[in-house]
Amino acid sequence: MNEDRITVRNALKDGDLFTRLSAVFMGAGMLGHRQVVKGLLVLLMEVAFWAYMVLTGFHSLSMMPTLGTEAQGKVWNEAKQIYEYTTGDNSQQILLAGVITCFVIAAIVLLWILQMRHSYDLQKRIERGVDVPTLKQDLANLFDGNLHVTLMALPCLGILVFNVVPLIYMISMAFTTYSKEGEHLILFDWDGLHQFERVLNMNGNIGQQFWHVLAWTVIWAIFATFLNYILGMALAMVINRKDTKGKGFWRFCFVLSIAVPQFVTLMIMNIMLQPSGAVNVLLQNLGLIKEPIPFWTNAMLARVTIIVINLWVGIPYTMLQVTGILQNIPAELYEAAKMDGAGPVRIFFKITLPYMLFVTMPYLISSFVGNINNFNVIYLLSGGGPTRVGDTAGQTDLLVTWLYKLTIDQQYYNLGAVIGIMTFVILTVITLVTYRNSSSYKNEEAFM
Repeated sequence: MNEDRITVRNALKDGDLFTRLSAVFMGAGMLGHRQVVKGLLVLLMEVAFWAYMVLTGFHSLSMMPTLGTEAQGKVWNEAKQIYEYTTGDNSQQILLAGVITCFVIAAIVLLWILQMRHSYDLQKRIERGVDVPTLKQDLANLFDGNLHVTLMALPCLGILVFNVVPLIYMISMAFTTYSKEGEHLILFDWDGLHQFERVLNMNGNIGQQFWHVLAWTVIWAIFATFLNYILGMALAMVINRKDTKGKGFWRFCFVLSIAVPQFVTLMIMNIMLQPSGAVNVLLQNLGLIKEPIPFWTNAMLARVTIIVINLWVGIPYTMLQVTGILQNIPAELYEAAKMDGAGPVRIFFKITLPYMLFVTMPYLISSFVGNINNFNVIYLLSGGGPTRVGDTAGQTDLLVTWLYKLTIDQQYYNLGAVIGIMTFVILTVITLVTYRNSSSYKNEEAFM
């Protein structure tokens, strides 16, 4: 039997009584085709599904269109001389229950399709006189031919429960009024694409902040990625020179900064660059400045300071990445280039740099994406500030730090969800376009 022809349509059209009964009573085809235990398990799953739907599933779906209508009430109790609160609808719980119910329905539909196809396959086996696998054989197959299914089942279930379901739940918030605006923190409603319009509207306050933060995020990611890469590569090349003595010592000096936890370094830098910090105090005592330098209160200076400090944190990592690659470039290429009269600059741009870019392009892309989401450097150094009056985003906020403020600090959960979606879309487009157009992806053998 051709596997491509084992479809639900064929099962319903050409299936026997047991196969067709599986369309209503899941597992009936297995029970009728000599796989009793599997059939009972599938039937039990169907019973559990309908029990869930009757007890809570149908109610959850019925509440999804409105996300609740009954607000919490407050009634004066004359006898007790106190206010008593009546429980109202909680839109968060309704939305979460609805999302879970949708996933449960999707799971049972998938199970229904699989058991229909399996029942039809069992039917065709019996018709051809082929033995039906026993339970013992199926279990043995899970640790042999289908070992990949056994090994991946639990991780995939974990990803579904702890990643996909919360992700869909958070994405759903972008289409609601869930925020402190209008006191919609407990009872909120669907809002369509209104929050997306607010974010993308360049004439509105939120829209202006979004495009401003997006522009700075891209600029930051470019400087943080390529300055670290270029300077880290230059440092590795200097240390790797034949004439450089004590290579291990110099590498140790720069790698030493990695041994200190990053958040400790960033917090120390933040304290040192405060108006009363060590740097300003030292410069004032030396008579070099009269007033403290506004490292964190001047927007442009704060951005430059963050980029420079990030170099101190990031260059050692790049140096380590590049050092191993430099040592693996064939020496014959350099010798041949020198015999042809090529100088150091020409050798660098014709041999070293192309080789480095070819090997490290995936690393560059991941670094760029990581810098767009570099929460630690921004939040621990400047806190996203300085912030103008009336704005929710600071002048050094990235999309990820602004998202954090919108949700944790300011309770604009719907706007935070929109920013999260926009960040995901931007990162996905940049990553796919960049990588698919790189030589590392398009033509691996061309460089060799």
